[in-house]
Amino acid sequence: MRLTILGGGGFRVPLVYGALLTDHAEGRVTDVVLHDLDAGRLDAVARVLAEQAAGVPDAPAVTTTTDLDEALRGADFVFSAIRVGGLEGRANDERVALAEGVLGQETVGAGGIAYGLRTVPVAVDIARRVARLAPDAWVINFTNPAGLVTEAMSRHLGDRVIGICDSPVGLGRRIARVLGGDPKQAWIDYVGLNHLGWVRGLHIAGRDELPRLLADPDLLGSFEEGKLFGVDWLQSLGAIPNEYLHYYYFNREAVRAYQQAEKTRGAFLRDQQERFYEEMRDPGARALTAWDRTRAEREATYMAENRESAGAGERDADDLSGGYEKVALALMRAIARDERTTLILNVRNRTTLSVLDTEAVIEVPCLVDAGGAHPVTVAPLPDHATGLVCAVKAVEREVLAAAESGSRTTAVKAFALHPLVDSVNVARRLVEGYTAVHPGLSYLK
Repeated sequence: MRLTILGGGGFRVPLVYGALLTDHAEGRVTDVVLHDLDAGRLDAVARVLAEQAAGVPDAPAVTTTTDLDEALRGADFVFSAIRVGGLEGRANDERVALAEGVLGQETVGAGGIAYGLRTVPVAVDIARRVARLAPDAWVINFTNPAGLVTEAMSRHLGDRVIGICDSPVGLGRRIARVLGGDPKQAWIDYVGLNHLGWVRGLHIAGRDELPRLLADPDLLGSFEEGKLFGVDWLQSLGAIPNEYLHYYYFNREAVRAYQQAEKTRGAFLRDQQERFYEEMRDPGARALTAWDRTRAEREATYMAENRESAGAGERDADDLSGGYEKVALALMRAIARDERTTLILNVRNRTTLSVLDTEAVIEVPCLVDAGGAHPVTVAPLPDHATGLVCAVKAVEREVLAAAESGSRTTAVKAFALHPLVDSVNVARRLVEGYTAVHPGLSYLK
């Protein structure tokens, strides 16, 4: 079975390959094709993968290419983890937004809109090529903003594109662990959009244990989300929000923390990864050791500004192991081998949430088998969550419309309608600022 990874020179590719190395069953991935526009980054990542595979007799073969069509031909699965504009683009997204006093995070608020506007046209081109060159392939999308990009690709690939994210998995794991349950045996009642969802129940042995957690202030305040959001607020909600909702519920504090930080997250990652790829130019460097060291620093500093503003302290060591690669592998196994499982994924709504249309991509538990991912029936969202979900989905639709039409006016509308952008004039200045620094937005007229 052949897996093509788009963004194959990306820093987190070794996580995916490492997960593949643990799979020795029949029908496993035997060939991995890495595609990237940067040949130097491809070479660096290929070195890390070669060291990972040392001593593994049946390790998947790895090839690299900068030719997209060559990478797609013959693929059974396509894993898309591209970053249009690179980390320099992310740093610019943050800088332009923070200068206007609004959030520049890569998936939330102004930064997420800017990232979406320059990513959607590239993602649509990839989807069209997959439909032409590998029509039987399944596309697993991790490219951010994951829900928006998955919806853009689904217009050309239908249900054969599925979005993944490790945030809901990590959230469910933490809740199950603090309740003394096995995360693998827990059923997580989670619903929303990517980076905008809530755990409303967690069932262990058929019993919903979330009320017990919400009723115990000490227990509730003992894990990441309890520290981040505060016990009182979680009890008021009656649910546990995805960590990214901190940007909505504590927006002023988050913006202030990012403005006061020595570096934005994007600038930090840009500089950190530049050091790694520079080190990889030395043929004598130990690639896997350098990658492990850099990854540990990356994970430990995740959402550091939010935790600092909330007084949440350092991340728990158990939360530093990532997880999206495990979701990707479980998804591929379920489809390729009909190993039925349940995963929280980004898929087309169908009739799952009545407040959204059938084509809207949402993030919910899905039953996965050889036929793909099938969203399960969920209870309606409470009013406060419905309001946010509908508002942000409306913004996503404006982003898609702007990307399709090239309309600058529609792009302004997308920014202006977002709950975290508080002025039409700010929206206009954001579009001016972003088009000035991003060549990838030159299509907006």
